Amino acid sequence: MTLLRSLLWAAIFYLATVLLVLAGLVATLFGQGPTRAVVLSWVELHHWLCAQVLGIRTRVIGAIPPGSFLIAVKHQSMFETLEMVRLSKLPVIVLKREIADIPLFGFLTRRYGVIPVERTAGAKALREMVAAGNDAAETGRPVLIFPEGTRVRPGETPPLRPGFAGLYRAIGLPVLPVAVDSGCLWGRGLVKRSGFVTFMVGETIPPGLKRGEIEERVHRAINALELGSEARP
Repeated sequence: MTLLRSLLWAAIFYLATVLLVLAGLVATLFGQGPTRAVVLSWVELHHWLCAQVLGIRTRVIGAIPPGSFLIAVKHQSMFETLEMVRLSKLPVIVLKREIADIPLFGFLTRRYGVIPVERTAGAKALREMVAAGNDAAETGRPVLIFPEGTRVRPGETPPLRPGFAGLYRAIGLPVLPVAVDSGCLWGRGLVKRSGFVTFMVGETIPPGLKRGEIEERVHRAINALELGSEARP
């Protein structure tokens, strides 16, 4: 049954994604408002399908306040990449440049508002990310980043990528860390298990901290569900 539900979810979600990308391309002709409306429809559809077909529901501990924040999220699966767009009200997203370069879909993401990062470009990539981050901060939208840089398995707590601290220093926004345990249900394969995915919103961290302190505080907060109650705010 779990396999059948996973296959049904994939068939519906990816077909709907193709149709919504086409709708989104038309929406880009009318500005960012309609474009973001299509993106919101996409993430809401994903949320509904996960709940109704896969039996995966979202549980949020704490609250994501409105306003401009640098939202740093644990990354274990595709689930939180879409669910956080819904929960944080259409943020600007820091993502791999390969995604922003996908034909049609990449064009739509750029019109929506993303910060593409070339992870192998070193200092040049950091400068481009900082410049784009400053532009994003001026819009008043939150900026969403997965500071570990890639998906990790449950129990893994790698150090944060250096680009996170650079972006934090440059844009001067407070950080809202979010721990996630989606990998327990949503692995790298096809099959997804039913249950609850927990999003634990940590205490807001002020801007202006030194690199070692901000990295330590964010690392501890986004791994609160991995490290146990002693790491929780």
